[in-house]
Amino acid sequence: MTRIADLLERHEGKRTRPYTDTVGKLTVGIERNISDVPFSEDEIQLLFRNDMANARKTCEGLFPTWATLSPVRQAVLLDMMFNMGPGRLRGFRKMRRALRRRDFEDAAVEMLDSKWSAQVGKKTHQRAWRLARMMRTNEWVG
Repeated sequence: MTRIADLLERHEGKRTRPYTDTVGKLTVGIERNISDVPFSEDEIQLLFRNDMANARKTCEGLFPTWATLSPVRQAVLLDMMFNMGPGRLRGFRKMRRALRRRDFEDAAVEMLDSKWSAQVGKKTHQRAWRLARMMRTNEWVG
């Protein structure tokens, strides 16, 4: 870092979580005012790449057969991870067992037989149905 960057970090501080500053602005990092300063496309893509890498790593640990799954089925699980996070996805025990057996039909049924399915169905253009179909058929659905 440059000396000015060191000085600014020392004076402003560094926060890894958003907080409200003294004038009521939502702020993160080294005094980045995200209430008034939008993220650039490069910043959004950087966050997204990092989130994808973290989601993939979590899926690798959560699903023992991850490496043997097709890119389509991996995409389904990544989509679910993004939507729910690891805690809720871990709760899909029957789906996870079906995946270990490579019973993709049963995995799709378990996806649809969930509270998550009801929550993301109509709200997000039938997300659960689309993902279940992808799990079942191993084909990309637009």
